[in-house]
Amino acid sequence: MQFSHHNRHKLLHALAENSYDVLVIGGGITGCGIALDAALQGMRVALIEKNDFAFGTSSRSTKLIHGGLRYLKQLEFKLVRDVGTERAVVHRNARHLVVPEKMLLPIVRHGSLGELSTSAALLVYDLLAGVKRSEWRKMLNRHDTLRAEPLLDPTRLLGGGLYYEYRTDDSRLTIEIAKKAFSLGAVLVNYLQAEKFIYEKNKICGVIAIDPFTGNEITIRATAVVNAAGPWVDLLRKKDNSLQGKRLQLTKGVHLVFPHEKLPVRQAIYFDVPDGRMIFAIPRQNITYVGTTDTVYHDDIDHPLCTEEDARYLLHAVNAMFPSVHLQISDIISSWAGLRPLIHEDGKSPSELSRKDEVIISANGLISIAGGKLTGYRLMAQKTVNLLRKYIAKKFNNLSTRHIKLSGSEFEDEEHFLAQERTLTHLAQQTGIAPHTAREWFYRYGSNTDVLIRYVSQLTAQGTDLNTAIRHAEWLYALEHEMVMHPSDFFVRRTGKLFFDRAASLHQVHPFTQFLAQHTGIPAHQAYAMEQETLRAYHDAVRFIA
Repeated sequence: MQFSHHNRHKLLHALAENSYDVLVIGGGITGCGIALDAALQGMRVALIEKNDFAFGTSSRSTKLIHGGLRYLKQLEFKLVRDVGTERAVVHRNARHLVVPEKMLLPIVRHGSLGELSTSAALLVYDLLAGVKRSEWRKMLNRHDTLRAEPLLDPTRLLGGGLYYEYRTDDSRLTIEIAKKAFSLGAVLVNYLQAEKFIYEKNKICGVIAIDPFTGNEITIRATAVVNAAGPWVDLLRKKDNSLQGKRLQLTKGVHLVFPHEKLPVRQAIYFDVPDGRMIFAIPRQNITYVGTTDTVYHDDIDHPLCTEEDARYLLHAVNAMFPSVHLQISDIISSWAGLRPLIHEDGKSPSELSRKDEVIISANGLISIAGGKLTGYRLMAQKTVNLLRKYIAKKFNNLSTRHIKLSGSEFEDEEHFLAQERTLTHLAQQTGIAPHTAREWFYRYGSNTDVLIRYVSQLTAQGTDLNTAIRHAEWLYALEHEMVMHPSDFFVRRTGKLFFDRAASLHQVHPFTQFLAQHTGIPAHQAYAMEQETLRAYHDAVRFIA
């Protein structure tokens, strides 16, 4: 069975008719990671998500698999070691999505980083994270740092450090994890909201969920229920009447997107600002994005937005580090804002709160997991599944996701990866697809790119012009293999076009919505509402500019 919108009714029927070992609520990277690990052990797994997969924090991060260098300042050595060593694991798990990225750390006069302390910190970082020696940090003098990045302020610059992190697409990483879990037998459904818990003998044993497309209720039964709802974790704990003791502290992180010519950095830069935060500036194709902020958040969890205050904070930080660029608010072409579900600690500022994950178990047996970082999702899943073994009186496999290959990343080694890239690029060119499109697809879909090329061949053979065939092939893949149910699923979370290719995405929203309606049979009024919601998301990304 394909992970397709066509099979939604079959999956809903399976949820209603079967009983599961574990039901996961939340389709972000933590929830999907738990579903994957549990399915690998042979558990019967169900997962439901009230919006789309990766709707929340898992599509709104800095899009890096990094070890958290700044956490050394807080002496969180175990956290740095754990997530640092995970970088290489996630890279192997999803080679097409997790790409090594050189990072430059400038050392400036009156900054929080000194030359000796930076050198020592980067060395400790490399050692804790188990970085291979060829990627160990390299300290640069002032001249070499300026040569590496001429935009830096020469009047303040003292030197710099070069080290490696990994760039990723957070929402695509999440969907590839979901697809892999599905291939191992897990039942995952987006747009299905947990409305009410059900209990037997005062122990949680499932949920009543609502399908927003039909209004139908579905009862899902499971031996164990895991609350992996990210920023919504405490709302589910409240439904369970167990919101006491430890609670979440939501903090907002904002990113701004600029045309690359407005901020033409040569590689990713990680720099400090006077208030003690660290900011990233990351080039990606034709854009550069900058982030992030860290402020306490109490507003609408479903729709965090960048404000003018957030934007001006980041603009001030960037202009201070790169004084020749003179960025203005009108230079911003997009933005996104995400929420960190951290564990509240009295007396600590948002930036001081620990990024460590925590499991909270209620008296009724609801297992909630919160905190953590994108990079550490696999370890969080492993911890949760080890706990589930104690709850479920069955014998399961004892397998690790450490060496698993996610969907699209079934490569034996680096040589095989590069050979596949060449082969698929050549195959695409034979079909008329430009090399840059083939490469874009390969680093989005990996080995699954062959499916898109096949769709292009089929469509052109039926008389569709090449450009339309290329566009429709990607749309068809999203519907048939990635459970897209809404235009924003495609433009925000499957491709990121709403943030990184806005001009093209604006013109494609209407034809995509028509394509979606044609293939799914959704009524015209529902398709119109979806289109308007997607356009609102498009305009929300720059609403503060007006």
